[in-house]
Amino acid sequence: MNPPILERDPSDPQKEKKEGVNPLLKLVLELGPLMVFFFANARGEWLVGKFPVLAELGGPIFVATGLFMAATAIALIASWLLMRTLPIMPMVSGVVVLIFGALTLYLQDDIFIKMKPTIVNTLFGGVLLGGLYFGRSLLGYVFDSAFSLDAEGWRKLTFRWGLFFLFLALANEAVWRNFSTNAWVTFKVWGIMPITLLFTFSQMPLILRHSLDEKAGKEEKAGK
Repeated sequence: MNPPILERDPSDPQKEKKEGVNPLLKLVLELGPLMVFFFANARGEWLVGKFPVLAELGGPIFVATGLFMAATAIALIASWLLMRTLPIMPMVSGVVVLIFGALTLYLQDDIFIKMKPTIVNTLFGGVLLGGLYFGRSLLGYVFDSAFSLDAEGWRKLTFRWGLFFLFLALANEAVWRNFSTNAWVTFKVWGIMPITLLFTFSQMPLILRHSLDEKAGKEEKAGK
């Protein structure tokens, strides 16, 4: 059996609700918690001076972790209220943030929050490559995809993203184990994001080659 071709029903109310959300607001909801994490780690002592209650959390990385957890929870709730659905990736990542963040604060050990990207990326990479092993291209479900590809396109794109997720996991391990906490936070916020964007844009030729919408458009023009 071929992998399913994920194509949204244009009358789907969930899709209409998602498309009605301001793109800038969606970007804020996705990147906001990371910005909070970066700022809180960089200005942890200043924040404790302004809000002494934060001193109960510990040093800057623990203050950042606590605020990161709060911002993540707020972003997930806001996404649900706006779209009445939660994409798989933000939901899974959010759950791991809350679990590993809680362990970080409770045990006062930042190794847990540092391992969070490794766990999440390994999980997604393993799921995608494992799905291919069993003949399933699961990338569309992971990304809550709004476009449709043929079966070969889904297989190739799923394989590439599976490897990329594993690369991100290895990169995170290399950075947090060999560099300072501040360097790791900087890499997490300002390194992973551009790397991911570059990889995403590099896949556009593949997506265009295997896009069913693109093929349908060419066939329609040829028929005229």
